[in-house]
Amino acid sequence: MSQETILVTGAAGGVGSTARVAIAILLEQGRRVRAMVRKLDARADALRDLGAEVVVADMLDIVAVRAAMRGCSVVYFTMSVSPTYLEAAANVAVTAKSLGVNAFVNLSQMTLSQMSETETTSSPQQKQEWLAQQMLRWSGLPVVYLRPTAFFEIFLLQAAKGIRDDDAIRVPFADGKTSPIAAADAGAAAATVLANPEPHIGKVYDLTGPQSLTMAELAQEFSGALGRTIRYVNVPPEIWEAKLHEARLPAHLTAHLITMGELNRANRYDRMTDTFQQLVGRAPISAAEFARRHAAAFTPQAAS
Repeated sequence: MSQETILVTGAAGGVGSTARVAIAILLEQGRRVRAMVRKLDARADALRDLGAEVVVADMLDIVAVRAAMRGCSVVYFTMSVSPTYLEAAANVAVTAKSLGVNAFVNLSQMTLSQMSETETTSSPQQKQEWLAQQMLRWSGLPVVYLRPTAFFEIFLLQAAKGIRDDDAIRVPFADGKTSPIAAADAGAAAATVLANPEPHIGKVYDLTGPQSLTMAELAQEFSGALGRTIRYVNVPPEIWEAKLHEARLPAHLTAHLITMGELNRANRYDRMTDTFQQLVGRAPISAAEFARRHAAAFTPQAAS
Protein backbone atom coordinates (compact mmCIF):
# COMPACT_ATOMS: atom_id res chain seq x y z
CA MET A 1 0.00 0.00 0.00
CA SER A 2 1.17 3.51 -0.78
CA GLN A 3 2.78 5.32 2.10
CA GLU A 4 2.07 8.74 0.68
CA THR A 5 1.05 11.20 3.38
CA ILE A 6 -2.33 12.92 3.12
CA LEU A 7 -2.66 16.40 4.65
CA VAL A 8 -6.09 17.36 5.97
CA THR A 9 -6.60 21.03 6.77
CA GLY A 10 -9.25 22.23 9.20
CA ALA A 11 -8.89 18.82 10.79
CA ALA A 12 -10.33 19.66 14.23
CA GLY A 13 -13.50 21.00 12.63
CA GLY A 14 -16.82 21.56 14.37
CA VAL A 15 -20.48 20.89 13.65
CA GLY A 16 -20.70 19.90 10.01
CA SER A 17 -17.03 19.03 9.70
CA THR A 18 -16.12 16.32 7.21
CA ALA A 19 -12.48 16.08 8.23
CA ARG A 20 -12.67 13.76 11.24
CA VAL A 21 -14.72 11.14 9.38
CA ALA A 22 -12.38 11.25 6.38
CA ILE A 23 -9.35 10.93 8.67
CA ALA A 24 -10.83 7.99 10.57
CA ILE A 25 -11.66 6.10 7.37
CA LEU A 26 -8.24 6.72 5.87
CA LEU A 27 -6.46 5.60 9.04
CA GLU A 28 -8.56 2.42 9.16
CA GLN A 29 -7.30 1.70 5.64
CA GLY A 30 -3.71 2.05 6.80
CA ARG A 31 -3.10 5.44 5.15
CA ARG A 32 -0.76 8.01 6.61
CA VAL A 33 -2.65 11.14 7.58
CA ARG A 34 -1.32 14.46 8.81
CA ALA A 35 -4.04 16.47 10.55
CA MET A 36 -3.52 20.23 10.50
CA VAL A 37 -5.15 22.09 13.40
CA ARG A 38 -5.04 25.69 14.63
CA LYS A 39 -4.30 24.72 18.23
CA LEU A 40 -3.70 21.75 20.46
CA ASP A 41 -6.83 20.86 22.40
CA ALA A 42 -9.10 17.90 23.13
CA ARG A 43 -10.12 17.66 19.48
CA ALA A 44 -6.48 17.49 18.41
CA ASP A 45 -5.85 14.86 21.07
CA ALA A 46 -8.75 12.79 19.67
CA LEU A 47 -7.20 12.90 16.19
CA ARG A 48 -3.85 11.80 17.60
CA ASP A 49 -5.58 8.96 19.45
CA LEU A 50 -7.02 7.80 16.11
CA GLY A 51 -3.48 7.55 14.77
CA ALA A 52 -3.10 10.80 12.85
CA GLU A 53 0.05 12.89 12.91
CA VAL A 54 -1.12 16.23 14.33
CA VAL A 55 0.55 19.49 13.28
CA VAL A 56 -0.33 23.03 14.32
CA ALA A 57 -0.61 25.70 11.64
CA ASP A 58 -2.83 28.70 10.98
CA MET A 59 -3.92 28.72 7.33
CA LEU A 60 -3.32 32.48 7.28
CA ASP A 61 0.38 31.85 8.01
CA ILE A 62 1.84 30.60 4.74
CA VAL A 63 5.19 29.75 6.34
CA ALA A 64 3.43 27.49 8.85
CA VAL A 65 1.28 26.00 6.08
CA ARG A 66 4.39 25.13 4.07
CA ALA A 67 6.01 23.45 7.07
CA ALA A 68 2.83 21.44 7.70
CA MET A 69 2.48 20.39 4.06
CA ARG A 70 6.08 19.43 3.40
CA GLY A 71 6.32 15.72 2.63
CA CYS A 72 2.62 15.35 1.79
CA SER A 73 1.54 14.26 -1.67
CA VAL A 74 -2.23 14.72 -1.30
CA VAL A 75 -4.07 17.68 0.26
CA TYR A 76 -7.66 17.86 1.46
CA PHE A 77 -8.56 21.55 1.77
CA THR A 78 -11.56 22.06 4.01
CA MET A 79 -12.33 25.11 6.12
CA SER A 80 -15.33 26.32 8.07
CA VAL A 81 -17.31 29.42 7.07
CA SER A 82 -14.91 32.32 7.59
CA PRO A 83 -14.30 35.85 6.27
CA THR A 84 -10.68 34.82 5.65
CA TYR A 85 -11.56 31.79 3.52
CA LEU A 86 -10.13 33.19 0.27
CA GLU A 87 -6.79 34.15 1.81
CA ALA A 88 -6.50 30.73 3.45
CA ALA A 89 -7.35 28.99 0.17
CA ALA A 90 -4.68 31.01 -1.62
CA ASN A 91 -2.04 30.17 0.99
CA VAL A 92 -2.79 26.45 0.82
CA ALA A 93 -2.99 26.42 -3.00
CA VAL A 94 0.22 28.39 -3.51
CA THR A 95 2.03 26.05 -1.13
CA ALA A 96 0.60 22.94 -2.79
CA LYS A 97 1.70 24.22 -6.21
CA SER A 98 5.18 25.05 -4.95
CA LEU A 99 5.63 21.64 -3.31
CA GLY A 100 4.20 19.77 -6.31
CA VAL A 101 1.44 17.75 -4.66
CA ASN A 102 -0.17 14.97 -6.67
CA ALA A 103 -3.77 15.83 -5.78
CA PHE A 104 -5.66 18.72 -4.21
CA VAL A 105 -9.18 17.86 -3.03
CA ASN A 106 -11.36 20.90 -2.40
CA LEU A 107 -14.62 20.89 -0.42
CA SER A 108 -17.06 23.68 -1.26
CA GLN A 109 -20.80 24.01 -2.04
CA MET A 110 -23.02 22.96 -4.93
CA THR A 111 -24.32 26.53 -5.20
CA LEU A 112 -21.02 27.40 -6.88
CA SER A 113 -22.05 25.46 -9.99
CA GLN A 114 -24.74 28.08 -10.59
CA MET A 115 -22.40 31.05 -10.08
CA SER A 116 -20.29 33.05 -12.52
CA GLU A 117 -18.84 36.54 -12.81
CA THR A 118 -22.33 37.76 -13.81
CA GLU A 119 -24.46 35.39 -11.66
CA THR A 120 -23.63 35.42 -7.98
CA THR A 121 -25.31 35.33 -4.56
CA SER A 122 -25.36 37.69 -1.60
CA SER A 123 -23.36 35.29 0.57
CA PRO A 124 -19.82 36.56 1.16
CA GLN A 125 -18.78 32.95 1.83
CA GLN A 126 -20.11 31.66 -1.48
CA LYS A 127 -18.46 34.55 -3.31
CA GLN A 128 -15.10 33.74 -1.74
CA GLU A 129 -15.45 30.03 -2.47
CA TRP A 130 -16.31 30.74 -6.11
CA LEU A 131 -13.26 33.00 -6.44
CA ALA A 132 -11.09 30.36 -4.75
CA GLN A 133 -12.19 27.79 -7.31
CA GLN A 134 -11.32 30.11 -10.19
CA MET A 135 -7.87 30.46 -8.65
CA LEU A 136 -7.55 26.68 -8.36
CA ARG A 137 -8.42 26.26 -12.03
CA TRP A 138 -5.87 28.86 -13.10
CA SER A 139 -3.22 27.29 -10.85
CA GLY A 140 -2.90 24.11 -12.88
CA LEU A 141 -3.06 22.07 -9.68
CA PRO A 142 -4.48 18.52 -9.96
CA VAL A 143 -7.79 19.41 -8.29
CA VAL A 144 -10.85 17.36 -7.38
CA TYR A 145 -13.95 19.39 -6.47
CA LEU A 146 -16.46 18.09 -3.92
CA ARG A 147 -19.68 20.14 -3.79
CA PRO A 148 -22.40 19.06 -1.35
CA THR A 149 -25.77 20.83 -1.44
CA ALA A 150 -25.91 21.57 2.28
CA PHE A 151 -25.34 19.54 5.42
CA PHE A 152 -28.03 18.02 7.62
CA GLU A 153 -25.94 19.29 10.52
CA ILE A 154 -27.31 22.78 9.91
CA PHE A 155 -30.40 21.52 11.71
CA LEU A 156 -28.32 20.86 14.80
CA LEU A 157 -27.53 24.57 14.82
CA GLN A 158 -30.69 26.19 13.50
CA ALA A 159 -33.56 23.85 14.37
CA ALA A 160 -32.57 21.67 17.32
CA LYS A 161 -33.75 24.09 20.01
CA GLY A 162 -37.17 24.50 18.40
CA ILE A 163 -37.56 20.75 18.03
CA ARG A 164 -36.58 20.23 21.67
CA ASP A 165 -38.72 23.02 23.09
CA ASP A 166 -41.98 22.67 21.17
CA ASP A 167 -41.58 20.09 18.41
CA ALA A 168 -41.20 22.67 15.63
CA ILE A 169 -38.72 23.35 12.84
CA ARG A 170 -38.64 27.11 12.35
CA VAL A 171 -36.82 28.31 9.24
CA PRO A 172 -37.87 30.68 6.42
CA PHE A 173 -37.67 28.16 3.57
CA ALA A 174 -41.34 28.36 2.46
CA ASP A 175 -42.09 25.49 0.04
CA GLY A 176 -38.56 25.20 -1.29
CA LYS A 177 -37.13 21.72 -1.49
CA THR A 178 -33.67 20.78 -0.34
CA SER A 179 -31.52 17.64 -0.57
CA PRO A 180 -29.03 17.91 2.29
CA ILE A 181 -26.33 15.31 2.85
CA ALA A 182 -24.81 14.35 6.19
CA ALA A 183 -21.35 15.78 6.76
CA ALA A 184 -20.25 12.27 7.71
CA ASP A 185 -21.26 11.08 4.25
CA ALA A 186 -19.40 13.95 2.62
CA GLY A 187 -16.39 12.90 4.68
CA ALA A 188 -16.76 9.34 3.42
CA ALA A 189 -16.82 10.61 -0.17
CA ALA A 190 -13.72 12.67 0.52
CA ALA A 191 -11.93 9.63 1.95
CA THR A 192 -12.73 7.63 -1.19
CA VAL A 193 -11.15 10.29 -3.38
CA LEU A 194 -8.17 10.93 -1.09
CA ALA A 195 -7.31 7.23 -0.91
CA ASN A 196 -6.94 7.00 -4.71
CA PRO A 197 -7.17 10.49 -6.23
CA GLU A 198 -5.69 9.89 -9.69
CA PRO A 199 -8.94 8.74 -11.42
CA HIS A 200 -10.79 11.75 -10.01
CA ILE A 201 -8.44 14.58 -10.98
CA GLY A 202 -10.27 17.43 -12.72
CA LYS A 203 -13.74 16.16 -11.82
CA VAL A 204 -16.55 17.96 -10.02
CA TYR A 205 -18.66 15.80 -7.71
CA ASP A 206 -22.02 17.26 -6.69
CA LEU A 207 -23.16 15.46 -3.54
CA THR A 208 -26.75 15.26 -2.30
CA GLY A 209 -28.73 13.18 0.12
CA PRO A 210 -31.21 10.52 -1.08
CA GLN A 211 -34.27 12.81 -1.02
CA SER A 212 -35.20 16.35 -2.01
CA LEU A 213 -37.81 17.47 0.51
CA THR A 214 -39.79 20.51 1.52
CA MET A 215 -39.42 21.44 5.18
CA ALA A 216 -42.91 20.09 5.84
CA GLU A 217 -41.86 16.75 4.37
CA LEU A 218 -38.62 16.80 6.34
CA ALA A 219 -40.64 17.44 9.50
CA GLN A 220 -42.63 14.30 8.71
CA GLU A 221 -39.41 12.32 8.37
CA PHE A 222 -38.23 13.65 11.73
CA SER A 223 -41.62 12.80 13.27
CA GLY A 224 -41.35 9.17 12.28
CA ALA A 225 -37.77 8.92 13.45
CA LEU A 226 -38.27 10.67 16.81
CA GLY A 227 -41.63 9.11 17.62
CA ARG A 228 -43.52 12.36 18.09
CA THR A 229 -45.10 14.94 15.80
CA ILE A 230 -42.70 17.56 14.50
CA ARG A 231 -44.26 20.43 12.57
CA TYR A 232 -42.76 22.95 10.19
CA VAL A 233 -43.31 26.63 10.90
CA ASN A 234 -42.47 28.89 7.96
CA VAL A 235 -40.96 31.82 9.84
CA PRO A 236 -41.08 35.22 8.07
CA PRO A 237 -37.57 35.94 6.78
CA GLU A 238 -37.27 39.24 8.66
CA ILE A 239 -38.04 37.56 11.99
CA TRP A 240 -35.55 34.76 11.36
CA GLU A 241 -32.88 37.25 10.35
CA ALA A 242 -33.54 39.29 13.50
CA LYS A 243 -33.07 36.14 15.57
CA LEU A 244 -29.76 35.46 13.85
CA HIS A 245 -28.57 38.96 14.71
CA GLU A 246 -29.78 38.56 18.30
CA ALA A 247 -27.70 35.40 18.58
CA ARG A 248 -24.60 37.55 17.92
CA LEU A 249 -23.18 35.14 15.40
CA PRO A 250 -20.24 36.43 13.35
CA ALA A 251 -21.51 38.85 10.68
CA HIS A 252 -19.97 36.77 7.89
CA LEU A 253 -21.80 33.63 9.05
CA THR A 254 -25.06 35.50 9.57
CA ALA A 255 -24.95 36.86 6.02
CA HIS A 256 -24.27 33.38 4.70
CA LEU A 257 -27.21 31.85 6.59
CA ILE A 258 -29.54 34.60 5.40
CA THR A 259 -28.51 33.84 1.82
CA MET A 260 -29.14 30.13 2.37
CA GLY A 261 -32.67 31.03 3.42
CA GLU A 262 -33.15 33.10 0.27
CA LEU A 263 -31.81 30.32 -1.94
CA ASN A 264 -34.03 27.74 -0.27
CA ARG A 265 -37.12 29.88 -0.87
CA ALA A 266 -36.04 30.17 -4.51
CA ASN A 267 -35.81 26.36 -4.68
CA ARG A 268 -32.11 26.49 -5.52
CA TYR A 269 -31.36 23.48 -3.28
CA ASP A 270 -33.78 21.19 -5.11
CA ARG A 271 -30.95 19.19 -6.66
CA MET A 272 -30.48 15.42 -6.85
CA THR A 273 -27.49 13.32 -7.89
CA ASP A 274 -26.41 9.70 -7.37
CA THR A 275 -22.76 10.76 -7.15
CA PHE A 276 -22.33 9.69 -3.54
CA GLN A 277 -23.60 6.18 -4.31
CA GLN A 278 -21.24 5.93 -7.27
CA LEU A 279 -18.24 7.06 -5.22
CA VAL A 280 -18.82 5.22 -1.96
CA GLY A 281 -20.91 2.24 -3.06
CA ARG A 282 -23.85 2.78 -0.70
CA ALA A 283 -26.76 5.17 -0.37
CA PRO A 284 -26.30 8.36 1.67
CA ILE A 285 -28.19 8.46 4.96
CA SER A 286 -31.75 9.79 4.88
CA ALA A 287 -33.35 12.57 6.91
CA ALA A 288 -35.02 9.98 9.13
CA GLU A 289 -31.77 8.13 9.74
CA PHE A 290 -30.00 11.42 10.52
CA ALA A 291 -32.69 12.28 13.08
CA ARG A 292 -32.37 8.83 14.68
CA ARG A 293 -28.59 9.09 14.92
CA HIS A 294 -28.82 12.51 16.55
CA ALA A 295 -31.99 11.93 18.55
CA ALA A 296 -30.37 13.16 21.76
CA ALA A 297 -29.90 16.62 20.27
CA PHE A 298 -33.62 16.84 19.47
CA THR A 299 -35.05 15.64 22.78
CA PRO A 300 -35.94 17.91 25.73
CA GLN A 301 -33.46 16.29 28.13
CA ALA A 302 -30.61 17.26 25.75
CA ALA A 303 -31.15 20.91 26.71
CA SER A 304 -29.91 20.25 30.21
